[in-house]
Amino acid sequence: MSNKPLIGMNADFRAAARSMPAYSYIAAGYFQSIINAGGVPVVVPPLSDPESVSTLLDSVSGFVLIGGADLDPRNDGFMLHPSVRPLDPARETSDRMIMAEIAERRMPVLGIGTGMQLMNVQQGGNLFLHIKEDLPGAVPHHDPQDPNHRHTLDVESDSLVGRVYGDGEIRVSSRHHMAIDEVAPGFRVTARCPDGVIEAIESEMMDWFAIGTQFHPECGAASALDIRIFEEFVDAVRERTEQEIRLVA
Repeated sequence: MSNKPLIGMNADFRAAARSMPAYSYIAAGYFQSIINAGGVPVVVPPLSDPESVSTLLDSVSGFVLIGGADLDPRNDGFMLHPSVRPLDPARETSDRMIMAEIAERRMPVLGIGTGMQLMNVQQGGNLFLHIKEDLPGAVPHHDPQDPNHRHTLDVESDSLVGRVYGDGEIRVSSRHHMAIDEVAPGFRVTARCPDGVIEAIESEMMDWFAIGTQFHPECGAASALDIRIFEEFVDAVRERTEQEIRLVA
């Protein structure tokens, strides 16, 4: 039996416009990081019904929720802020169904950027819609002129993020204008920017390996340590799969 687990990851989506057909796509850093960590990525276009989501999740052992544009706050009962550039509705609808089923199954999940924000709101937390207004003292978390913009990170040592990065100054790639406000029940903050903006959350639930990073460990400017987040994730997926096999046996 192969020791390389299948890891699902949601693809982005762009609707047809003028002479361009609709298409689905994903930045190579996401699937390449899973390959480098010993997993086999399964890229998933937007799905439109719960039965398809269930069939998909029956076939994979873990899931990566990728970054992208913004969650539409109206789907969580908030007004649309002028700074928000929503995901295509087809992707957001699919992502929300996938995340709900992942949570129900307690499937190992890694959320990055928008993926972490979705994990948080789906589990009962909420978001700041625009850091510049909600946290005016914050450092820049997005530079339109520099897609590899980086800032420092303060981590909790007794956490997966702390285990990955250890002691010393840490710099991570950052490109977001929304951020977690209230953390979902069952999760704790394990990394912040020195300005207080939440940059990582992890599940405190014994039966669920779930971690989210607001920063982007998959991007081209990521450090050599960043790949270890994906290695920890793939290792957790393997461990969960082995436990399930032992239970069946």
